[in-house]
Amino acid sequence: MPHPDTESAAASARRATPALELSQLSFAYGARQVLHAVGFRVMPGEFAVLLGPNGAGKSTLFALVTRLFDARRPGSVRIFGAEMREAPGAALARLGVVFQQPTLDPDLSVIENLLYHGALHGLLRAEARRRAMHELARVELADRAGSTVRALSGGQRRRAEVARALLTRPSLLLLDEATTGLDLPSRMAVRRHVRELCATEGLAVLWATHLIEEVPEEARVIMLAAGRVQAEGSVPEVLAQAGAPDLPAAFARLTAAPAAG
Repeated sequence: MPHPDTESAAASARRATPALELSQLSFAYGARQVLHAVGFRVMPGEFAVLLGPNGAGKSTLFALVTRLFDARRPGSVRIFGAEMREAPGAALARLGVVFQQPTLDPDLSVIENLLYHGALHGLLRAEARRRAMHELARVELADRAGSTVRALSGGQRRRAEVARALLTRPSLLLLDEATTGLDLPSRMAVRRHVRELCATEGLAVLWATHLIEEVPEEARVIMLAAGRVQAEGSVPEVLAQAGAPDLPAAFARLTAAPAAG
C-alpha cells in the first residue's frame, strides 16, 4: 500500500500540472497571420476566460487546441502534460468541447445525440445511457431526454451540448462563445453550471467570449486582441496592466490599441 506521504505528493504533482499549456502558438490563413506566439496556462479547477472581440483569434485558437488545425512549429499544445503532436490520444481523452456553432443533430432526440457521442468514444451503450441521464439531470434536462433537439429552446440546446461534452468525464472543458444568441437567464444558467463544476469537481475551464459581463470577479482573464495576448491574470491584475479603472475600460484600451511585438 502506498505511503500516505507518497499519495499526497502525487496528488500535489497532479494539481501542479497545467490542465492546458500553450506555448508560442501561431497560425496563419495564407498570408494573413491570425495568432502570434500565443502562450498561457489553465490550471486544474480554474475558470479562465479568454476575452476578446470578434476576430481576435479565439475560435482559431480553439481549433488548434482541439487539433482541427495543426499549429506551426515551434508552437505546442499540452493537455495535462500530454503534447498534442506526440500523444494526441492521451491529450484529447482529457478534453471536452462546446463549439461556437451548434453541433447537435436537430432531428435526433437529446438522448440519441448523447448516446451517439458516447459510441464514438467507445462507451458501451448501457454505460453511455447511465452517464447521459446523469449529466442531463445536472443541467435540468432529464425530462427532455426523449425530445428532439429541434423542440428545445436555445438555452436548453446549449445545456444539452454541455451535458454531451461532459459525457466522457473530461478534466478540461473548452467553451467557445457558448452563450451566443441566448437570453440573459439562459446565459447565466449555463455559466453558473460550469463554474459549479470547477468548484466541486476540479474541472478546468477555458471560456471564450467577447462579452465583458461574462467575466466573474474571481476568474483569471486572458485578454486576446489581434491574435496576441494583451494582458493576463486576475481581474485586478489585468486592470493594472491596462492602467484602467474597470474591465470595460481595460477591454476598450487593450483591444483598440494592441501591443506591438
